[in-house]
Amino acid sequence: MSLSAKPKLSPSTPSLRGSVCRQAVCGYIIAATVISSLTGCHDGPLYALKYTNPYFHHEWQQDRAFGVTDHQRRQELQKLAKVIDRMEPKEQAFWYQQVQNIMESDPSPEMRRLCVLTAAKVATPDALTLIETGLKDDNLIVQMQACKALGDRNEPRAAQILATTIGSTSELDVKHAAIEAIAQHDGKTAVNSLRLVLDDLNPATTDLAINSLRNVTNEDYGTDPAEWIAQLDQASPAEADGNNPRMANEPPAIPKL
Repeated sequence: MSLSAKPKLSPSTPSLRGSVCRQAVCGYIIAATVISSLTGCHDGPLYALKYTNPYFHHEWQQDRAFGVTDHQRRQELQKLAKVIDRMEPKEQAFWYQQVQNIMESDPSPEMRRLCVLTAAKVATPDALTLIETGLKDDNLIVQMQACKALGDRNEPRAAQILATTIGSTSELDVKHAAIEAIAQHDGKTAVNSLRLVLDDLNPATTDLAINSLRNVTNEDYGTDPAEWIAQLDQASPAEADGNNPRMANEPPAIPKL
């Protein structure tokens, strides 16, 4: 037989037939991987998060054989946190429901932390409830993220929750996170809660409180907690409420006759 001649492949040759089959399967998997990397997911963005919803379990049952990794889900939730505030209301509501599902059932603290981060950008009162749930989480990182999220919210209730956390938590890291977050709120609630912290015996805690008070009051009375206490205690109600101090010194308007 000529060396250049190609041997015939017989269907009865198990080794060759198995090799061909393996090559075909490998080719399919590689093609599927390439397509997936180009499109970003199996069904558009955030497939892995959608997949975690039991509603989609049957629809994606076959895809489960390929597996959805924690890394995929974490990446997609990070992506969702960046874009959810720019979504249309209906789309935002849909994905926020997925976030709620994850928050309620996911064993991963990092996933729950990202849920809180995402909820901070959702403009519904219900999102504040999810963030507050984060304060009750058994993981400190989730609790600290909830404090930061409350600082990013502009509702008065967010400041009230932070003030309650400052006065009640036994976790120093969480307390410090709440002190830093409440600096983004103005008003009497923020000032009063920080004023109480100035009596703390921990210098690191009082330093954080003073830094936050500078932001809330737009004043700087130095680094001595006692000086801040004296100034705040003699402040007028208008100043303590976080308003511009110059407004408190203006004469009342003359009533019209």
